[in-house]
Amino acid sequence: MAPVIALTTDFGIGDAYVGSIKGVILTINPSATITDICHSVEPQNIFQAAFILSTAQHYFPEGTIHLVIVDPEVGSQRKAVILKTPSAFFLAPDNGVLSYIIDELNTARVAPSQSITTNLERRELDISLGATAITNPDFWLQSVSPTFHGRDIFAPVAAHLSLGVPPHKFGESINCLHTFRIPRPFKDTGGKLIGHILHIDNFGNLITNIRNSDLPEKEFIMETADHHIHGLSQFYSQSNGLAAIIGSSGYLEIVLKNGSAAAFLNIKVRDEVRLRGG
Repeated sequence: MAPVIALTTDFGIGDAYVGSIKGVILTINPSATITDICHSVEPQNIFQAAFILSTAQHYFPEGTIHLVIVDPEVGSQRKAVILKTPSAFFLAPDNGVLSYIIDELNTARVAPSQSITTNLERRELDISLGATAITNPDFWLQSVSPTFHGRDIFAPVAAHLSLGVPPHKFGESINCLHTFRIPRPFKDTGGKLIGHILHIDNFGNLITNIRNSDLPEKEFIMETADHHIHGLSQFYSQSNGLAAIIGSSGYLEIVLKNGSAAAFLNIKVRDEVRLRGG
């Protein structure tokens, strides 16, 4: 059975872009299994795509080929790459969209960021990871549009990869990729835990970069946008009004029963949240 090909893009579903990618894959490998993670990434939002991919990729079968196309520099000199991990393949532009994947698997740690930034740094890969620059046009479509590498380069490469073509056939091996530093919570001089909003989901839930393991052992109060939230709820409807829960992604979320916490608080990605002892 051919491996699953999972798509993450900022193409939306109102145009033919996603359908064209699937058509190319199926032309080359009619037995391909194609599924969607997300196509509603905000246009050119590499940070959002990287986070969404990181929350979904663990739930796919071993050998899945993740095709990630959020590519504001399409047509430029940025590399198109294949990243091979112990459990999956990732095809993407080398623009930071694989930052969470690499950070999780690289044993050599880099200093975390105390704020959300997409400034890129070249990061050397562990020996357990393999990367290939996609430079062999033998596996591309014959005519390549400078504005649609997702269809003309990434899709056919994903299809050939699903047929068992080894990564080294697609280009030269490389040992560095561009990543941004993953934002981590930290304590300020007064002992408060400072975190940031990483993502706002379709329900208006505010997903922070604070994990369950970061929470204080005793009761806490979350402070954000002049509102205070006392303690942790177990599920969305447990509290009336604003609440804090550990969501399915493993991160602390601010939620509003039957409403959008983001709209109610007028909070955006990158905004700060603070936790102090209750």
